[in-house]
Amino acid sequence: MKTSRRILLGSLCLLLTAGTTRAADKQFRVLFNGQDLSGWKHSGNWKVEDGVITRSGRGGSLVFIEQNIPDDFELQFEWKVAKGSNSGVYYRPGQYEYQILDNDVHADGKNPRTSAASLYFCMQPSEDATRPVGEWNKGRIVCKGSVIQHWLNDVKVIDFDYTDPRWEFNVTMLKLRGADLSKRGARLSLQDHGDPVWYRNLKLRSIPAGEEIGHTDVQPAQISAEILAKEQAKLDGIVQRRNKNKQPAKK
Repeated sequence: MKTSRRILLGSLCLLLTAGTTRAADKQFRVLFNGQDLSGWKHSGNWKVEDGVITRSGRGGSLVFIEQNIPDDFELQFEWKVAKGSNSGVYYRPGQYEYQILDNDVHADGKNPRTSAASLYFCMQPSEDATRPVGEWNKGRIVCKGSVIQHWLNDVKVIDFDYTDPRWEFNVTMLKLRGADLSKRGARLSLQDHGDPVWYRNLKLRSIPAGEEIGHTDVQPAQISAEILAKEQAKLDGIVQRRNKNKQPAKK
């Protein structure tokens, strides 16, 4: 009996060790060296200060140009904002954004679907897991196939399969705004929204075909009828402006 127990315990230890090794073997590429913006493209409005990426004036996004985002990937990063600040991490073509925000002060924080860690204007997080303004937050994006996960401070706040009919409304909303969730091949982009924002510890890896990402549905936060009405009005305005811009110029 004791011998069988020892064998069982030994097998469990081997399994646990193997799992730890597999996790440790994940090969991340470090995207920011903590010293300069080598590998990144911008218009002179981003800089490195005390080992951190930050803005130094308006001029557009900071784009990592050395590789495209893999189709299946994990991106980890840390971010913080000043009071009222707004930024975003764009990781696929179009309006495909992990929202960066001061939820307490910025107007977008009133709607969970445009709050911090949301898939902006598509899927709201399950909860507000942000830390106080001025403190570092840990962001994480995991995508494989048609599954999208957003993590914030070690909380999985979004996990959904965009081909699931339950999320048709969300998918359509983002498509009207300007993103097709099936598109791939963009470069990583940090948004300049004219507000103070800081990034560090950015790293990226490709997820191999045989790796499981632990997909389990996460229930999105509830949105009030009042907020939904304002959201629809905002979307209507976006669509109207886009259609107006598409009209041929008068002769």
